[in-house]
Amino acid sequence: MDDDNTTLHILRQRPAATARGVVASVLASDAPPPRSLYIHIPFCYHKCHYCDFYSFVDSQDRQPAFVARLIDELRSLAPLAHGRPLRSIFVGGGTPTLLADDLWRTVLAELGSLFDLTEIWSGDGEFSVECNPETARPALFDILVAGGVNRISVGAQSFDPAHLNTLERHHDPASVGRALDLAQCAGIKRRSIDLIYAIPNQSERDAAADIDTALSMPIDHLSAYNLTYEPQTAMTRRLERGDFVPADEDTELAMFWLIRERCLAAGLDAYEVSNFARPGDECRHNLAYWRQEPWLAAGPSASAHIGGHRYKVVPNLTDYMNRSDDGHPPIVDHEPPDPARALAEIVMTGIRLREGIDIAECVSAAEEFGRAAALLAEIESVRAQGWASADSQRLTLNERGLPLADHVASCLMSALQ
Repeated sequence: MDDDNTTLHILRQRPAATARGVVASVLASDAPPPRSLYIHIPFCYHKCHYCDFYSFVDSQDRQPAFVARLIDELRSLAPLAHGRPLRSIFVGGGTPTLLADDLWRTVLAELGSLFDLTEIWSGDGEFSVECNPETARPALFDILVAGGVNRISVGAQSFDPAHLNTLERHHDPASVGRALDLAQCAGIKRRSIDLIYAIPNQSERDAAADIDTALSMPIDHLSAYNLTYEPQTAMTRRLERGDFVPADEDTELAMFWLIRERCLAAGLDAYEVSNFARPGDECRHNLAYWRQEPWLAAGPSASAHIGGHRYKVVPNLTDYMNRSDDGHPPIVDHEPPDPARALAEIVMTGIRLREGIDIAECVSAAEEFGRAAALLAEIESVRAQGWASADSQRLTLNERGLPLADHVASCLMSALQ
């Protein structure tokens, strides 16, 4: 116990990393410039019970000040791009479409002046905005298109009012179709829907109805995630109180296969365990995450990955709004470059992708810290249990292994420790 207290004391005395320091370090290195940017808009008009993203109910009084602060931060990050064109921008939240139209114009104009968006304007790049269907409006979509947005992701979660009520998700199911139609009419060419399954009291028939409704809409991409009970969320507190019984494992697995089969039949390939797209319409921004490419991040609670550094912008709007001379907000959870951690992250996310992981590349990286033999042995174990394809160059999960993606990732990561 004394040793633990000593360690804690040392950690508390260690100087906290700053975004300015991280940026200076990356600029002084030969790290490849980030080609992706994530922006977090924290405002919501209702906090859904399952959500563990930083967001809060918005009275709109802090939106102008937030946007001014966000622009300061974007200006401080722009040099990291080294003038190279961004390949993807993703604006999430919260509810980004809750931001006032004039403020959206300001943000989009600044993005266009601070960063090279030529790839996005040419159609080779991707600019996504998350949309709550109740906040979709023609004027906003026109503004987004004029600013380069070419992809919208609509949070449907379910089309069943009872299940939406369980999730404390406040929208009319019919508004999802209206939002997609408005986006299509405005010229947003790529459209996605998010669904949640394994909701308490949801049957396989209910899940089938949700997926069939989604696939009948003008979309080229669908994300379907099983409901997870994240710590400190209202949903988890209700579960702990015994307000409902979670879906059992067999039902959840049946829904997983049902959704997969319906998507494949509709022409949407499973390029990640929970994500489906028509060929060429995969979410390029999320692929940057899953392939562990570097990305910039702005807005409270946004997580960045630059030059091997990882950090999170402070997840508190008041702290975020405290201006600094250099434009950088406070950061938390900073992790400096670490080859072992970087490889573990490649394995963790890569195994969920249809493309899998490059075996030779990962084993070579593991040699740097003496874990190559252990990793190779674990890869052979995964194959021996019939969870992966016979491809000798890449480790890719097969039909037996897909539902066990998180378990397989855990086994591979354990071999690297």
